[in-house]
Amino acid sequence: MSNQQKIQLKYLLPNLFTAGSIFLAVLSILSAFKGEFATAGWYIFLASIFDALDGRVARLTKTTSQFGVEFDSLADVISFGITPAMLYYFYSGIHLGKFGVIVTALFVIFGAVRLARFNVTNAETEPNVFIGLPIPAAGILVVGLVLLGSEYHFFDKSGFLVSILTLFAAVLMVSNIRYPSFKKMDMGNGQFIKVLILIITLLSLIYLYPILMLGGISLLYALFGPLRVLYMMIFRKKPSNNG
Repeated sequence: MSNQQKIQLKYLLPNLFTAGSIFLAVLSILSAFKGEFATAGWYIFLASIFDALDGRVARLTKTTSQFGVEFDSLADVISFGITPAMLYYFYSGIHLGKFGVIVTALFVIFGAVRLARFNVTNAETEPNVFIGLPIPAAGILVVGLVLLGSEYHFFDKSGFLVSILTLFAAVLMVSNIRYPSFKKMDMGNGQFIKVLILIITLLSLIYLYPILMLGGISLLYALFGPLRVLYMMIFRKKPSNNG
């Protein structure tokens, strides 16, 4: 095998993860259409793992490319925009007529806007924080809501709560609210051990209570931004009137 062929195969690897994410998204839509909502949700969750791996593999193998960036963005629209929107629609939105259609469409449109803004503002460097809820996090939030509803009946699928929370996630994607990135974490000064212990604890809880943890973590992350803004508005330091 020539060196040129080796280079081409190396560039193929991260894009295979991206393609795998799209494939899982298609499986999820087909499962949601058949009413297999839990299966559809887990397919999206697996797609998020593939999405997390493609960029990291590209950086580790030094095979980042403009094609890979564009391919990844298109995959994100499909895997975490269209697919969660269809999961929501077949689970809940279909019972709500035009309102369900509007929520489904807005989730996809706002997700695409979120990605376009991200690509424009972070073309060269990886962000320390995200402006607006990242589309994978919004997609996983919808998955968490559907899994909680289908497994534990927390939500009435014909009610408005799932729809309101899905619309809330869509609006957060195009907001200016900041969210932690976790891509550039400081592992110095003993932070590595703390992070490792936290990850092991979370993985143990996810193993014991996968649906509750997935739904809870995704909801807490989505709420972190608005709650942080509310905290800053209430407790920010006011100028002193003395002097």
